[in-house]
Amino acid sequence: MAKIKIRPLDDRVVVEPLAAEETTAGGIVLPDTAKEKPQRGIVVAVGPGKLLENGKRGEVSVGVGDEVIYAKYGGSDIEINGEEVKILRESDILAKVVK
Repeated sequence: MAKIKIRPLDDRVVVEPLAAEETTAGGIVLPDTAKEKPQRGIVVAVGPGKLLENGKRGEVSVGVGDEVIYAKYGGSDIEINGEEVKILRESDILAKVVK
C-alpha cells in the first residue's frame, strides 16, 4: 500500500485487510459471492490512544506493521487512494498474530 495519509483519532486503528481465501481447504475455488469477509489485516496507522479521565492517553497495544485478527463486523470500511481499508477501535481487535 502506498503511504497512507490518514491519522486515526483516540484508540482507533487503520487496518489494510488481507485478501480473502480463494479456495477451500479441499481445493474448491470460491466465487466472489461466496468468499467471507477477511478478518485479518496489517495495521497501517494507529491513533494516539484513548483519552483517560485523568487527562492522559492510554497506550495502544498494536503498532504499525502488526498483523491482527479483528471482529467480523467491527469497524468501518473506507476507500483511500483506491485502496480498501478498515478503521477499527482497538477493542474490535481480537488478537495480534505472533510469528
